[in-house]
Amino acid sequence: MKEAKIITILRKVGAILTDDHFVYTSGNHGSVYINKDYLYPHTKETSEVGKMFAEKMKNKAIDVVAAPAVGGTILCTWTAYYLSKLKKKEILSVYAEKDKGSNAGASESNLVFKRGYDSFLKGKKVLILEDLTNTGISVKKTAEAVRKAGGKVVAVCVMVNRNPKNVNSRMMGAPFYELGVFPARFFSPEKCELCKNNIPVNTKIGHGKKYLEELKKQS
Repeated sequence: MKEAKIITILRKVGAILTDDHFVYTSGNHGSVYINKDYLYPHTKETSEVGKMFAEKMKNKAIDVVAAPAVGGTILCTWTAYYLSKLKKKEILSVYAEKDKGSNAGASESNLVFKRGYDSFLKGKKVLILEDLTNTGISVKKTAEAVRKAGGKVVAVCVMVNRNPKNVNSRMMGAPFYELGVFPARFFSPEKCELCKNNIPVNTKIGHGKKYLEELKKQS
């Protein structure tokens, strides 16, 4: 099967890392990591990804593109730019942030639209973007925040879906799309095969350093 264009781009910029022991944002562990932060310094490729999103979504009625911060913000802006060109009208771009007022942990925090961005969503048709999905929680919370602000979620589209079995239209409650799929096994820390085989945790990429610090505190 021919590799999706987005995967080719990510390989080109060195964003796909394999054969290591990574800790993901969700807290799960795995041997494959897509480091979207390696994409964003390359403005030509990042712009191209935004154009790919726009082309895929051009037939949808869209007023605003929204995404969870941080990585989704960059793609959100480029996509709105190209959609504006394709539709010959201004498509706005806004992003949701973690609700720091919540007592929940970082991975459990709700997402909210601050800076007055919620006012741009009320009564509008909204496309939600995300860079990567492992559990899909961040993008789902973004959809919830859009609805809370009075916007209508017309579609959700992600750059790479790493968990196509569980992250889909049914989970999002809206039509779901991706530019590419790159499935990878992941484990909870308690059942991690990499940990059992004593493979060192990568502390430079992902959340490995924080994970080991927390583990040390518990011991």
